[in-house]
Amino acid sequence: MNRSVLIALAGFSVVSCSQGDGAPAPSAPTRPAPTAAEKAALLATLPAPYDQADLDNGRRVFARCRSCHTLTEGGPNMTGPNLYGVFGRTAGGKPDYNYSAAVRQAGFAWDAEHLDHWLENPRTFLKGTKMSFAGIPDAEDRRDVIAFLKVETGYTPAAQP
Repeated sequence: MNRSVLIALAGFSVVSCSQGDGAPAPSAPTRPAPTAAEKAALLATLPAPYDQADLDNGRRVFARCRSCHTLTEGGPNMTGPNLYGVFGRTAGGKPDYNYSAAVRQAGFAWDAEHLDHWLENPRTFLKGTKMSFAGIPDAEDRRDVIAFLKVETGYTPAAQP
């Protein structure tokens, strides 16, 4: 490769590693992304009905959420908080995000049941939330996106006795 191509590639790498405001990109995840086989294995460990979810549909449904949320470990908060590690986290408990008072005072930890009700209609589930998302009315879409989130956000199933 000639020198000018190498310089251009190096410049592209530097630009693509910033957040557009000159700040460095968040640090790389400490864990590699799960493989397709690992995702399938995790899906199989989920309780019903999530073990029957369609992860591809969950990914498509989550596309509605990507403008406000990231999923990767160490990923940035956007309009909404980064969702990595959300299952088991106290609502309003991510320390580097400014939640509405309604979420900070909700008094529960995120699990599939709470997330299902939240995703159905955030404004009626938790009055006073600043989340403007209208919700996901279809129960299968909610099931699929919840399973997708479990697979993509570092969820670890509880150990079996």
